[in-house]
Amino acid sequence: MIGILGGTFDPVHYAHLRTALEVAEHFGVADMRLIPGNVPPHRPQPVASPAQRLAMLQMALVSEPRLQADDRELRREGHSYSIDTLQSFRDEMGTERPILFALGVDAFLHFQRWHRWDEILGLAHLVVVHRPGYSLPPDDWYEPYLSANPAELCTTPAGRIYLLPVTALDISATQVRERLKQGKSPRYLLPDSVLDSIQRHQLYCEKINGT
Repeated sequence: MIGILGGTFDPVHYAHLRTALEVAEHFGVADMRLIPGNVPPHRPQPVASPAQRLAMLQMALVSEPRLQADDRELRREGHSYSIDTLQSFRDEMGTERPILFALGVDAFLHFQRWHRWDEILGLAHLVVVHRPGYSLPPDDWYEPYLSANPAELCTTPAGRIYLLPVTALDISATQVRERLKQGKSPRYLLPDSVLDSIQRHQLYCEKINGT
């Protein structure tokens, strides 16, 4: 079994890390991949370079062996579509091992706008994690796929949707970047190693105060 959490990670922060860890713990996932996107199709291009975002992510994960940075989207040209990433895992893993694809409820609300969205459940389970300020209304399209049994996702390869409440950390990369732009410290919103890298490379701002 493998878990996947994608994002721009521009920069990675504690809400990303806590979500990934809680998904891994809930399902007993020993290999949880955090995958930075190269060219996100539904949001502006990241501010930091692919190499910088990958390096910050690797720094953030150094002390947690269950969480691993995966650079496959950074190595692939064009838009970073989830369907292509999931297919690459299936090509490597075969058809029988479970794949848990974690996404925030905010992203899931727009899931039917994703590229080839209707094929994704054929490749993976969806683990929809709750985020502050969002709720998930009932909808006929996904309700037949819902499961409340973690064991079902761990013993079947794909096709189910699981709703997972996680610790509500109301942190966003936009918030971190804005604080840096304003010369304010984002300390305690992200790992010190990531903040140190931002300072060394003067990412997102010209000056960081209060550190």
